[in-house]
Amino acid sequence: MSGVIVKLGVYGIFRVISNLHSDFTLIGEIILILSVVTAIYGIANAAVKFDFKKMLAYCTIENIGIIGIGIGVGLMGMGSGNSMLMILGFSGALLHTLNHSLFKSLLFFSAGSIYQQTHTRNIEKLGGLIKKMPQTALFFLIGALAIGGLPPFNGFISEFVIYTGLVKSLALGNISQLILIVLSIAGLAIVGGMSLLTFTKNFGVIFTGSPRHKFEHEPKEVSFIMRLPQYIAIVVMLSVAVIPAFYFYYASKVVILSFHMNVDNLATTSMFNTISIVGKVNLMFLCLLGIAFNSKWLVSQHKTTEIQPTWGCGYQSPIPKAQYTSKSFTRSFAELFSFLAIEKKKYTKIEKTDIFPRNRAFSSFYVDIFENYIINPITNRLRFATNYFQFIQNGKIQSYVLYGILFIVLVFVGTLFGLI
Repeated sequence: MSGVIVKLGVYGIFRVISNLHSDFTLIGEIILILSVVTAIYGIANAAVKFDFKKMLAYCTIENIGIIGIGIGVGLMGMGSGNSMLMILGFSGALLHTLNHSLFKSLLFFSAGSIYQQTHTRNIEKLGGLIKKMPQTALFFLIGALAIGGLPPFNGFISEFVIYTGLVKSLALGNISQLILIVLSIAGLAIVGGMSLLTFTKNFGVIFTGSPRHKFEHEPKEVSFIMRLPQYIAIVVMLSVAVIPAFYFYYASKVVILSFHMNVDNLATTSMFNTISIVGKVNLMFLCLLGIAFNSKWLVSQHKTTEIQPTWGCGYQSPIPKAQYTSKSFTRSFAELFSFLAIEKKKYTKIEKTDIFPRNRAFSSFYVDIFENYIINPITNRLRFATNYFQFIQNGKIQSYVLYGILFIVLVFVGTLFGLI
């Protein structure tokens, strides 16, 4: 769903763009504004969710917004006749579409492994899984770094191309466009910071610390067959990070052929050289990481390994409730963005007359503005209206056969009198 099917909308947008003959600049500006708002809205909701699969779903909204930013830049390039902006914008969008399908699939596979072992998606009940599921923790961490757009992973490559397109758009000259581009760059930077906050919270609460809940079955690492697709995703992700010029070449080739462009080879060669340098730096960084971890392994392989309890912040007998929770981690953020992430609370207020109040339960959750105030009312009204037609689907085979006969009769009568 998130890795593939959602991208069909992106494909549809490109197909429509290739047949448009309108004011591309205006359309690009509209798409750019909507995309920045979409990205901020998606990651703001993702940051406060307790359900880690729902969190990943909202991150898809954020990344579709990032893809839309690239499309907006490309359209503005079409409007101004700047072929380099078209290549950077559209190619960045295509690359991010590929990258998102990779690291989001990796994250969903990791989430599936966690759910398979714990049977819960509520991160408030998790904790300390890095000791019991170390490989899953590593997979999730790599996916989190990639989706945050950090080097040396593939998410950095596509976002670097989109950022480059935004920076080069500053030379368009129009003051209104200049303001829009500056705000878009700031918005994309804010989205990146919020993404890091989101995945720092989720990785920290799920994998580090002490277990917050006693499960019926002790979690353990999943089987190799469940880990295999994640290894494959990581290999492809690293190939994008290390040889980005190869992927950028084919993405730009698709753009050039789709829009029948006459491109300055000097400008494209300069961009290819820049991306190649980024790939080499990523490779060097990965090599340094490999050397560091291998050196540590060589030094410690003959030493005795001891597993001790997690540090309890100075407490001799720490309890799980004393740890940071998902809500406490992002509470300040949620208050700052309360206009996007609306908090609802369920509790019975203690009245002044309750001298000896009974035990009470308290719970809080965040609602989606669109889902709560637009989508749910519409679907509730549709459900209310369709309930009047439940008698049609009554579970009787005789009725369904009768429906078929009536349909054939209607077709026959309509054909006989020339109505069909």
